Amino acid sequence: MTLKSLRDMDKDDLLRLIGLQTKRSAAEWLLPSMALFGLGLLVGAGVGVLLAPKPGRELRGDLRNRLQGLSEGIRERYPEQSGASSEARPTAS
Repeated sequence: MTLKSLRDMDKDDLLRLIGLQTKRSAAEWLLPSMALFGLGLLVGAGVGVLLAPKPGRELRGDLRNRLQGLSEGIRERYPEQSGASSEARPTAS
């Protein structure tokens, strides 16, 4: 190895020569992980649509009914919370 060949090397080449490597930044490991997570979401959604037991219209209707029932149940259980924003609150003097 000559001095000229050392001048032509960059930082990563020199580190690799002595058995080291540069530390990866957060973006270098986070972005591929997020991409795989997004791909998994898409594949899961696709499989869910393919294996759905009902047609889309029926499934959306069932979901709508369940969500409405859930919101009504919450309003019945916590009535003081549902009307708190519309009533005037007393001020502390």
